[in-house]
Amino acid sequence: MHLDVLDLRNFYYRTQLGRVAQRAIRDKVVDLWPPMAGQTVAGFGFAVPLLRPYLDVSRRVVALMPGPQGVMPWPVGEPNICTLCEDASWPLATGFVDRLVVMHGLETSDNSAAVLEECYRVLGPGGRALFIVPNRIGLWSRREGTPFGFGRPYSISQLEAELKRCGFTPERGQTALFAPPSQGRFWLRTSAFWEWLGRSAPWLAGGVLMVEASKQVYAPTRGGLGAMVRRPLQALEGMPAPQPVPRKA
Repeated sequence: MHLDVLDLRNFYYRTQLGRVAQRAIRDKVVDLWPPMAGQTVAGFGFAVPLLRPYLDVSRRVVALMPGPQGVMPWPVGEPNICTLCEDASWPLATGFVDRLVVMHGLETSDNSAAVLEECYRVLGPGGRALFIVPNRIGLWSRREGTPFGFGRPYSISQLEAELKRCGFTPERGQTALFAPPSQGRFWLRTSAFWEWLGRSAPWLAGGVLMVEASKQVYAPTRGGLGAMVRRPLQALEGMPAPQPVPRKA
């Protein structure tokens, strides 16, 4: 079940813990995908906290929000780029997107396979998607007071297996959000330290998994008539070979 857009907005934009989570995840996204001119960037679920660095550089930025979640205008004070959609029907042309970010859209969907099919459809050849989901062994998935405490948490192997079933090629995976999910003043003030520690301590479990996957389109190895007829028909098979007709003097 998708979360309500008002709850997501209030967490990320009106609480200190939400701003900590937003900053930690967005920094990782930008490290993976520095903003590049000429690209079409889309987000599904509630990905708008991660899309702002791309607004001024990318050719287009589109934020898709599922119907059960609801939609809000964003960015504030600028032309709206958000639209409402269904999990299995996005208002984007096939192959339209170069980069796709999915957050709070996969683990909360009642039909994750349909979401992944749409992700695959809208990506262009060689396009890349970044899936951000709660980490099954992380602390954030155990706290219902945050958006990462809802839906299905994943392990890295579970997420990669689901992506492969839908035709994606997982390229790299990592974790983020190492600060504890606490509103305590000490933990909020030291959040930058925990993110630094998480990058240098592989044994520390992050609150979210981030898996980058690519859409690979392969050329057929055999096509045309040869793929339909393995042994070409010989229309004149069995008939004598034609003989040249002598020219008259």
